[in-house]
Amino acid sequence: MRKVWARLVSDESGYSLIELITAMGILGIVMTSLTTVLVSATNADVRMNQNFQAQTQARLALDRFRREGHAACRADPAGATASITLTFITSGSCPASGGRQVSWCTVANGASRYGLFRATGATCDATAAKVADYLLVASTFNYQTTSQQRPKIAVNFPVNPYPNSGRGTYTLDGDVVLRNANRTT
Repeated sequence: MRKVWARLVSDESGYSLIELITAMGILGIVMTSLTTVLVSATNADVRMNQNFQAQTQARLALDRFRREGHAACRADPAGATASITLTFITSGSCPASGGRQVSWCTVANGASRYGLFRATGATCDATAAKVADYLLVASTFNYQTTSQQRPKIAVNFPVNPYPNSGRGTYTLDGDVVLRNANRTT
């Protein structure tokens, strides 16, 4: 019985230490490259989601501002076009003062980053409801009045969650005419 056992043990062949280290090295290289690819794909997915979110917020903000601007009868810009107050008709024609007011403003949120806020009333600051983020400029509103036309507000929303990355900036531009305002003479 001992001879049979000795013969079985002597016939066993296994992997040498050099073969094991080589296999582990190859496996390590493959796993490292797969991990790098997966981390890169995850980071790209996060960037795409942030870009999409910022662009969607800007589109929705412009749409909401456009609807409110069309319904407003007066706009009062404040500061260096970083804030604007819209006044709506409450009854009758556009009042010289009074009426329901909504204010829109941009507030610095860091270096080259501004948030767009909306508040009920004549004042707007960072305590208001945030409508959009990642704007690149504070001066987003340009109130214009010309003779024989209704006043309008030119809106410029350049958006980029990564302004220092060198990637492209998404810009929304639009003119909002105050349909309920009187024409200037």
